[in-house]
Amino acid sequence: MTTKIVHTEGESNTSEARRAWLKKSIGPKSEPLLKRDAAAFMHQSLSSPCVSTIAKADGIWIEDMDGRKYMDFHGNSVHHIGYGHPKLIAAIKAQLDDLPFAPRRFTNDPAVELAEKLAAIAPGDLGKVLFTTGGSDANEVALKIARAATGRFKTISFWDAFHGAGMGAASVGGEATFRSHIAGPLLSGTEHVAPFACYRCPYNHESPDTCGLACAKMVEYVLEREGDVAAVIAEPMRAVPYVPPPGFWKSVREACNRHGALLIMDEIPTGLGKTGKMFAFEHDEIIPDIVTMGKALGGGILPIAACVARKELDVSGDFAIGHYTHEKNPVTSRAALTTIEIIEEEGLVERSAELGTHAMQVLGDRLQDVPTVGDIRGRGLMFGVEIVEDRALKTPGNARAERIYYACLEAGLSYKISQGCVLTLSPPLTIARDDLDRALDIVVTAIKDTV
Repeated sequence: MTTKIVHTEGESNTSEARRAWLKKSIGPKSEPLLKRDAAAFMHQSLSSPCVSTIAKADGIWIEDMDGRKYMDFHGNSVHHIGYGHPKLIAAIKAQLDDLPFAPRRFTNDPAVELAEKLAAIAPGDLGKVLFTTGGSDANEVALKIARAATGRFKTISFWDAFHGAGMGAASVGGEATFRSHIAGPLLSGTEHVAPFACYRCPYNHESPDTCGLACAKMVEYVLEREGDVAAVIAEPMRAVPYVPPPGFWKSVREACNRHGALLIMDEIPTGLGKTGKMFAFEHDEIIPDIVTMGKALGGGILPIAACVARKELDVSGDFAIGHYTHEKNPVTSRAALTTIEIIEEEGLVERSAELGTHAMQVLGDRLQDVPTVGDIRGRGLMFGVEIVEDRALKTPGNARAERIYYACLEAGLSYKISQGCVLTLSPPLTIARDDLDRALDIVVTAIKDTV
């Protein structure tokens, strides 16, 4: 039996709407490369076949081989400082000349300096670090640490969550695209509960004012019933995007403390200022036991991720919990160090908060009376518009959202669709306010034109 999957992490790349876009909009220089890509790469959802080509990436812009330019409000969440930041490129070039590689059994100054910097910007006692090349691996390192520190193996995580494509990360993840059918059998002991989702509450409550935080109480219910959970792992703000209700994370943090479980915050898409705080969990006034980050850490150029744990969790010395070939790569470390410097020097965390407030206000003012807009939500420069067919019934407007998406692409704006019907917008923190307003105008126009 074939099951139709609604992708949480992006729009379908095999739909009729995608095929229509390729036939109508792809130019003569892009088309041959797209065919070569489809012939050379394994096909998979959300990836090959691709939506178009990229020949240039600069600042907030990407450009295809035919000269068509798009403001990139997706960027796989790597482009906090925009593409090709000159200070970052200069730092990488200098590091290549100075020290291009270090075998993992040796240390080097950029790697140690980066570990120290991450400990300095992370709150509380988050101070011991391991580097990986991707966020999925960073989350799996965090899970190993939790097992070693607690002597337990079970986890609690959320349905619809994304924690990476590796077998362990997919096991604690909750999206069918990465864990169903060919992915199984997955890790045992990975318990899941319904996530916070105030617009579409899976516990059927009307609002956070009346729910009594049923979603947080379910986490504690499972912690109590299982009795031997190593960790709760979750995105502090869901990148679909969903903001947690007030008090949610404080309640979960306290429940973890009572039941001896660690709290792991996956900040891979949300960290380093995206939500208007250096880390998204800071909005909720809690400190996790372990935080993972990646994506933007490499400045939109190089792949690097990190796992930062409380100092007392450094208990795995007799085991290899990471031991990656590029674990202490001086070039990727220099890229991450320079990226953090740019974020701090240019005030990008504060800028994200300011521009995010502006964007939410513009969307709220201009879309409040549009019957196909069900919800507008987000924090900082990660925000979304949920498209519905019926506002009262909250009927998902998946096909309508696809039409809006391709209309925006045609107008020069790229982003992704989450959960089938959520226009998910995540621009670089460096974006000029005029460019942000232009992009918002494209979105609003496309939404209104599909009413």
